[in-house]
Amino acid sequence: MAISHSKVYAEAGVDIEAGYEGVKLMKKHVERTFIPGTLAGLGGFGGLFAPDLSGMKEPVLVSGTDGVGTKQRIAQLLGRYDSVGIDCVAMCVNDVICCGAKPLFFLDYIAIGKNEPKKVESLVAGVAEGCVRAGCALIGGETAEHPGVMRADDYDLAGFAVGIVDREKIIDKNMMKEGDVIIALASSGVHSNGYSLVRKVFDVENADLSENIDELGRSLGDALLEPTRIYVKPVLAAIEAAEVHGISHITGGGFYENVPRCVPDGLCARIEKDLIKIPAIFGLIQKKGGISERDMFNTFNMGVGMTLIVSESSADAALEALRANGEDAYVIGSIAAGDEKVLLEGIDG
Repeated sequence: MAISHSKVYAEAGVDIEAGYEGVKLMKKHVERTFIPGTLAGLGGFGGLFAPDLSGMKEPVLVSGTDGVGTKQRIAQLLGRYDSVGIDCVAMCVNDVICCGAKPLFFLDYIAIGKNEPKKVESLVAGVAEGCVRAGCALIGGETAEHPGVMRADDYDLAGFAVGIVDREKIIDKNMMKEGDVIIALASSGVHSNGYSLVRKVFDVENADLSENIDELGRSLGDALLEPTRIYVKPVLAAIEAAEVHGISHITGGGFYENVPRCVPDGLCARIEKDLIKIPAIFGLIQKKGGISERDMFNTFNMGVGMTLIVSESSADAALEALRANGEDAYVIGSIAAGDEKVLLEGIDG
């Protein structure tokens, strides 16, 4: 028996010893993420990190927080928990990179109805994999058992990332001008947004998620659980190679909500819909749900997980850097004068 054990707390539904077992199981996954600056084993109540500030004139910390949303329900129905942790990291670090910051460290939070150590280990293993892909350290977290509030098999996963950028290198949308080029970075699928609509369209509570779908070349469950792509390393390479004036992470709200966030007043992002490579999963959602094209682009990423707006003269350099780092990057439009902020040409209402 562990030193810390409360019989009455266990009778109330909280298993302290299961928590200790979960921590023991996740240790090897966490250690995979350690990078220079990680102060492992120090500090009992907070995660410690010593950033390398050499060469920076005015370091600025950048933070981002998010969860996985109702995509977690798909994982729950399939009993697969090893990928949603990647989504959790992606949703945070992909936001942090939009201002040019390199993610340094990540912390997670798992609320769970009943602490099952192997399930918690699987969730944290996904978080660790996401951190490895982003090049940041997992320096802490929390698992909270919520009996009587959550059902035994329910859980919720969230987290936050902290990054750093030299103030003079923060992406400044005010440098944007007519003629700048809009580059799309392909998504890996639906990512982690719009799943309340996805679950309704496919009636996932009653669907056979393991059934193979011809249009997808795999099962619906596999397609819907595909982890969010993490763009940190390719985007950092593009920032070094090109003159980047704006970055948008295409999440909930799709193109119409996210692209305008990096476009200054008086300019418009003109995007040609026919240039966008739209994965089959979105066609299936649209057809089965009877959803208008306009609403699809206002809800989902439609195959574009991130957009970079770069100077016309450095567009080729940006594309080369992105592709050299494994991205399917291509031009989908340009910046023009206008007050609409974003104009998707060829969209049916």
